[in-house]
Amino acid sequence: MLAATALTVPFAHAEKIGNCELSGEKGSVPIEPAVAGQLTVETNLPAPGWWNGDSPDTIKDGYEYCMAANMAYLAGLDKLKVVNVSFDALVAGQTKDFDLALAEISITPARAKVVDFSVPYFDSDIGVMVKKGEDFDPAKLKDMTVAVMQGTTGAAFTAKNLHPKAEKVFPDMGGMTTALMANQVDAIIHDTSIVLGAASQSNGALVVPDQYSTGESYGALYPKGSKNAKAFDKMIETMKKDGTLDKLAKKYLADAWGADPTKIPYIKP
Repeated sequence: MLAATALTVPFAHAEKIGNCELSGEKGSVPIEPAVAGQLTVETNLPAPGWWNGDSPDTIKDGYEYCMAANMAYLAGLDKLKVVNVSFDALVAGQTKDFDLALAEISITPARAKVVDFSVPYFDSDIGVMVKKGEDFDPAKLKDMTVAVMQGTTGAAFTAKNLHPKAEKVFPDMGGMTTALMANQVDAIIHDTSIVLGAASQSNGALVVPDQYSTGESYGALYPKGSKNAKAFDKMIETMKKDGTLDKLAKKYLADAWGADPTKIPYIKP
């Protein structure tokens, strides 16, 4: 498991946390936090667009960071603590002392046996990322070496449906991107919403030519049996209804990527 790193952010102004605009009424949805006076949120970095920064102390915005900031505000808490953990350990229910996790986590029945999930807040399929100029041909997957991330639905989808020549498993997105740039793998198979973020940070070196339809949705992850689940779900539903999540998606994802994920061609396994 990767060593966890964390940052605690005090709120300087009622209207902003980091670079995030806030909505709703502070303290309107109270919770019982794991650590008094703060919202403790786990994630897995790097995740450009979702968490803009490579470590907790550099993050000031991003879709999920600002989502967490709004949730802390609605809970009436004066601190937001971001903890970087292993994704594999997170979805296996092995991390402790946190309120929720936001890490582009697909809701699955297997994961729900050991952790709890919120209502869905974002839809995502599985994308293919390659180096610019490389033609991706699904028919040639049997001759390709692909990168997948440990413990993800992308890894499970690849093993079950794609059957490449070889799979290399990595603990995070950064390792996969480095391997692709170094020609250690031919492609990355991972969430469309995540590879688009990585491609947007590559100065044009990486592209996402195709994606597979899976019908996946992201949910916030809660410790099993969390007493705050209903309160957090209420917050997420409120942010969906009042347009907060749509605004975050446009600002930190679609505009930053320079691409609409719904326009990327779908291919069949």
